Amino acid sequence: MPKENLHPQYNPILISCTSCKTVYNTRSTSATNISVEICSACHPYYTGQQRLIDTEGRVDRFNKKYSREAMAQRGRAAQPKK
Repeated sequence: MPKENLHPQYNPILISCTSCKTVYNTRSTSATNISVEICSACHPYYTGQQRLIDTEGRVDRFNKKYSREAMAQRGRAAQPKK
């Protein structure tokens, strides 16, 4: 005989984003509605609005050090003079 009431209830709930006010209808074992701070509709990674934040200039230093022009200048400097 299978056990009665073995699985949790699978109820319809609402997931709401507090930043863009988008509401998703879904189902979950959670009994209450879920509120998230950021969702896939407004997250910078998924919307293509992501910016690289570089407060110490690391990216600029790397690009300056390893750019084609810098590598060419180093190549010329490393060659022995005739």
